[in-house]
Amino acid sequence: MNEKILVVDDEEIIRDSLSYILQEEGYQVDSAVDGADALEKMAAKEYDLVFTDLKMPKVSGIELLEKISSNKSSTFSIVITAYASIDSAVSALRSGAYDYIIKPLDFDYVLMKVKRLFEYKSLAKENMILRREVNQKYDFSNIIGKSSKMQEVFEIIKKVSHSDGTVLISGKTGTGKELVAKAIHYNGPRAGEPMITVNCGAIVENLIESELFGHKKGSFTGAIKDKIGFFVAADKGTLFLDEISELQTHLQVKLLRVLENLEITPVGAVKSIKVDVRIIAATNKDLEEEVELGNFREDLYYRLNVVSLKLPSLKERQDDIDLLIKHFIDKLNFEMGKNIEGVSDKFISSLKHHNWKGEVRELENIIERAMIFTDGPKLSVEDLPDSLKEERFTSELNEIPTHLSSAVNYFERNHIIEELKKNNGDKKTTSKLLGISLSSLYRKLEHFGLDSHS
Repeated sequence: MNEKILVVDDEEIIRDSLSYILQEEGYQVDSAVDGADALEKMAAKEYDLVFTDLKMPKVSGIELLEKISSNKSSTFSIVITAYASIDSAVSALRSGAYDYIIKPLDFDYVLMKVKRLFEYKSLAKENMILRREVNQKYDFSNIIGKSSKMQEVFEIIKKVSHSDGTVLISGKTGTGKELVAKAIHYNGPRAGEPMITVNCGAIVENLIESELFGHKKGSFTGAIKDKIGFFVAADKGTLFLDEISELQTHLQVKLLRVLENLEITPVGAVKSIKVDVRIIAATNKDLEEEVELGNFREDLYYRLNVVSLKLPSLKERQDDIDLLIKHFIDKLNFEMGKNIEGVSDKFISSLKHHNWKGEVRELENIIERAMIFTDGPKLSVEDLPDSLKEERFTSELNEIPTHLSSAVNYFERNHIIEELKKNNGDKKTTSKLLGISLSSLYRKLEHFGLDSHS
């Protein structure tokens, strides 16, 4: 055990016996004869736990506790007191003591208290670390982008994070709407409270009302007990309603009432429940168009659209592709235990010619696939899926070289590729149609750097 304990008591028998018992359990233990002695030892070493008597010469136990509390250290304290001094123990708790024990000491009870205290301290430390990691992970500065479009997004995130206004995030699937919603939550005043994510299009139609607002026991078949909904679960925090356009019309009416009154009524309930929830909604559809088509309520649209944040597609932020590639390689190197150093110029060029239907999420998947299959220190065109290689060849057709011999080579190479594609890679048939021998075709494939086995 690495936990360090200081025992402070002017009674030698208590000081020595308690120190001995704690040392036998494996704790590192020092002792002090009074409060002044304890302060000297604490100035030289940081302790995890201090046992202290209350009535001591020079510096009393209460003074020692106040000193520990004022230093805002991570040191816990347990007071040793006589049964007749319970009131003093209560005062000690108010002065910052974690707990108290009564003389004569029951050592099994003392050890149980110490064990529970350190378990609690360990959990508190883990929670603090996890909270710090979450805050770092969703810090808006970790959303990748140097393009002007993304700089505009960053400015909006900064401003709305410190407000409590409703935010509507729009953008194609895969542009990072949930990541932005989390950045807003974890950089705002509600960061210490829960953020609940609900995909409005992924919940079974006849259950979504119950999931959002909760239900009372017996309100419908299968409701065997009371259940709280997402709104109550997110109380004091943030509710992220993803794919809000998929919400059914009758639930749009109920959501509008919640936003206006900050009250929800569980299914089967008579009384409403007050909630304090910030709403962030997201959609991959044009909600104005959905309103015109009659699929989305106009009043709800305007209630959600207090702050509008549109995420650009990768096509609109080509300058960010290099940064995103580097970010995903760094991230996946850590996760996969690899050491990929970077990518070739042709690799980046191929990705910049790609039509990103799956946006940033698709880019991450392509990088991950390439890192799985690569054998080299850098990702190359050969590590890309066949569909992207073909796109590269197609895009190159629009970039014919100026020099005649280069242009002839260029045309010949792409003509061979196109003929092979037409014949499903059958080289014998292709060579006949090209009017050359099979061996000549293989030599040309090698000359142009094409895979003769594909």
